[in-house]
Amino acid sequence: MRLRDYIIRRLLLLIPVLFGVSVIVFALTRAAGDPASLYITERMTDAQIRAVYQRYGFDQPIWVQYVKWLGGVVTGDLGYSRSANLPVSEAVTRFFPATFELTTVAIVIAVIIGIPLGVISGTRRNKPVDHVTRVVSLAGVSVPIFWLAIMLQYLFYFQLGWAPAGGRFDTSRADELYFSVHQWTGFYTVDSLLALNFAAFLDAIAHIILPAFALSYVSLAVIARLMRSSMLEVLGAEYIKTARAKGLHEKVVIRKHAVRNALIPTTTVIGLSYGGLLGGAVLTETIFNWPGLGQWSVSAIRGLDTAAVLGFTMLAAIIYVLVNLIVDVAYAYLDPRIRLD
Repeated sequence: MRLRDYIIRRLLLLIPVLFGVSVIVFALTRAAGDPASLYITERMTDAQIRAVYQRYGFDQPIWVQYVKWLGGVVTGDLGYSRSANLPVSEAVTRFFPATFELTTVAIVIAVIIGIPLGVISGTRRNKPVDHVTRVVSLAGVSVPIFWLAIMLQYLFYFQLGWAPAGGRFDTSRADELYFSVHQWTGFYTVDSLLALNFAAFLDAIAHIILPAFALSYVSLAVIARLMRSSMLEVLGAEYIKTARAKGLHEKVVIRKHAVRNALIPTTTVIGLSYGGLLGGAVLTETIFNWPGLGQWSVSAIRGLDTAAVLGFTMLAAIIYVLVNLIVDVAYAYLDPRIRLD
């Protein structure tokens, strides 16, 4: 099967998955409370309350409400977010770049630190560096992300003053740094570089580094731990022994033969971690006051903004299944033994 046909088939299989997610999430939001309460105030009369129910269709059977909502999703109408005071589609467009930028930096940090740590740990088993790596990995999967975020904020902002407390940029210098920068992508680090505004770039890096590291630490630990296990397994394989018997230098054996094969299972973790970070950066964004999807979703949940909750959840589901598809394609590239059919 050709790669194009495989991707098309997988995209078609995503439809029932997303349909199932939409049914479950819609039912849960309706079970959590009356969606009309968001539009009703104490001063409304009975006639006004009935008008609200009729206007938004809350007086109809739940399956009718679901069909209408799903029809709106297909046409791009996700409803109106009261917490953002915007249509949900516009709110997603506004908040998504901040979350995407944060999670991209976070996964890059996790990969560039986690993979080398795992490789070094696997090739130096039971050496001091291996013990340190295992402690780092164990701490990463044990420490709550909100606690780590608070500790980083306390140490580097309140104690040392090396990094800002939160936000995406220095609001006191907004006119100087960002309002003069054209927003091509919505990513402050990228747009400031495109505008050759290096002061804005450094300010964006200073604001993103702490939340990105806090968000990346769990993924970093899991990647390092899995990479170590994969390296230990690969280094005991027969083809590695054969490569060494041929007289190849140890660095060539590690880089060309061991690392690439050890990356195969690690790729899945990296892909799923990235999808999870995009949909789950709620605590980090809240603590660091990062204006992204996570912070918006918290406001939506607190305000019982069901349209926003549904929109955020469906976006997270779409991102997750697409990342899964990318991981499967990467598998085929890394391991030629894998057949797409």
